[in-house]
Amino acid sequence: MPEPYDNWGRTPPPPGGRRAVVAPEADAFPTLRTPSGLLPRGNGRSYGDTCLNDAGVLIDMRSRNRILSLDTMDGIVEAEAGVLLHELTERVAPHGWFLPVTPGTQFVTLGGALANDVHGKNHHRRGTFGQWVEAFTLVRSDIGAVTCSRAQNADLFAATIGGMGLTGIVTRVRLRLMAVPSLTIRETTHRLSCLDDYFARAAEADDRHEYAVAWIDQLAKGASFGRGHLICGDHAGSGDRMGRARRPLFTVPFTPPVSPLRGFALKAFNEANFRKLRAEEATRSVPFDGFFYPLDRVGAWNRLYGPQGLHQHQSVVPEEMGRQAVRALLDCAASHGQGSFLTVLKRFGDMPSPGLLSFPRRGYTLTLDFPNRGASTLALMAELDRITVEAGGAVNPYKDSRMAPEVFEASFPRWRKLEAMRDPAIRSDFWSRTALRLDGGRRLGAAA
Repeated sequence: MPEPYDNWGRTPPPPGGRRAVVAPEADAFPTLRTPSGLLPRGNGRSYGDTCLNDAGVLIDMRSRNRILSLDTMDGIVEAEAGVLLHELTERVAPHGWFLPVTPGTQFVTLGGALANDVHGKNHHRRGTFGQWVEAFTLVRSDIGAVTCSRAQNADLFAATIGGMGLTGIVTRVRLRLMAVPSLTIRETTHRLSCLDDYFARAAEADDRHEYAVAWIDQLAKGASFGRGHLICGDHAGSGDRMGRARRPLFTVPFTPPVSPLRGFALKAFNEANFRKLRAEEATRSVPFDGFFYPLDRVGAWNRLYGPQGLHQHQSVVPEEMGRQAVRALLDCAASHGQGSFLTVLKRFGDMPSPGLLSFPRRGYTLTLDFPNRGASTLALMAELDRITVEAGGAVNPYKDSRMAPEVFEASFPRWRKLEAMRDPAIRSDFWSRTALRLDGGRRLGAAA
C-alpha cells in the first residue's frame, strides 16, 4: 500500500486533512488522472508545500535513478531525474568534475534541483542550477514527451526551471559540470563582530573566493548585534578526488515532545559556535561534505524541531536595501521572542537565471528557521514577509508553507506566465494555496 509522504519541514496538514500518498506508476503518466491533480515527487527535502498535493496523488521519481552518460572530456553528464546529487558527485569527481551549483544538502534529486532552481554558496560566480542545465526531457499530459533547451521549446525550458514541478514530469537532464582540481576545500573563516562588519566584507569575499556565506548569531544584542562568521572557500589544488561523503555522525532517533532548539539551549549553542573561532581569521583544509552539507552530518535532524515541525523563511532584498532590510528582519524575529537555530546570510550576484520564476536575484538573502509554535510563529512569518516585500524583495516559495497569495504575487509578478504553461493534470498545495486564489481559482478544476 502506498505510504503517506511528508515534507522536510514536517508541518502538519490542515485540521482534518491528510498527507498525500505516493503513486509508483510514474511510467503511466500522462495517462494517470485524478480530480485533485498529480505532482512529481523527488526525495522530499523541500521544507514547504511545493512538494505536497494532499488532496491528490504524488508520483515517486526516485526509481528513475540511472546515470546515463558522462563525457569526461567536456564535463557533460546526462542522468534520470531521480538521481541524487551525492550519486552524481561520486560518479563525476574521480574525473575532475563537480556540481557547479549545489544546495545545502546532497540528498536532493536532479529533477528537484532543476524544479527549484537551487542556488549555493557561489551564486556570485556561477548563478543558479538552471544556468548549467543544457537540456531535459519533459513529459506532459497534453502533448507527451518533448525535449526542452534554450533553442528548443524555449518557453517550457524557462518555465520548468524553478517551476516547482508544475509544467510536467522531467524524466532526464543533461547538465554541464565544473572542472575542479579537487573536492577538498580551503576554508577561510573571518569573525564578524557585528552586522555592519559583514556588509563591509561581503563584496570583497565574493571577489576573492569561489564560495562565501555567513552564519549569524540571531540572538546577539547591543554592540554585538548580527555577529557571526563569514565562511569562504575555494577548491584546494590537491586533495579528495573520490567525492564520497562521510556517514552521518549520528541520527536523531525520535521526535522530542518539545524542541530543544530554543531558549537557553539555543543561546548557549550560538555562544559556543561564535567562540569556537579563537582568532579573527583562520584557514584550514576541510572535507567537501562538511563545507557544503553540514546538516547532512546529522541524520533526521529535522526531528529536533519538535512534533509541529519547522517554518523556514528565506528572503532576498535588493543590494541597496540590504543593510537596512536585514537588520529589520533580525530585529523582527527578536521582538517576537523567537530564535532561529540556523541563520544564514549570503550575497547574490547579478547573473540572471534562465528560469521564469527563479528566486535568486541580485541582493542579499537571509534564511531563518523556527520551531513551529503555531499562531505566534505564523504571525512572525507574516511580519517578515511584510518587511521583505516593502523592501522590494521576494520570499522563497520553495521553502514556504504559509505565505499569503498577495506576498507570492509581489515576489513573483510573472507567475501568470507559469500558470499558462502549467500541465493541466498537475497541481501542488502551494500553487492551489497561492496562485490559483489570485485569479479566483479559474483553473482549479482543470485536472478533473
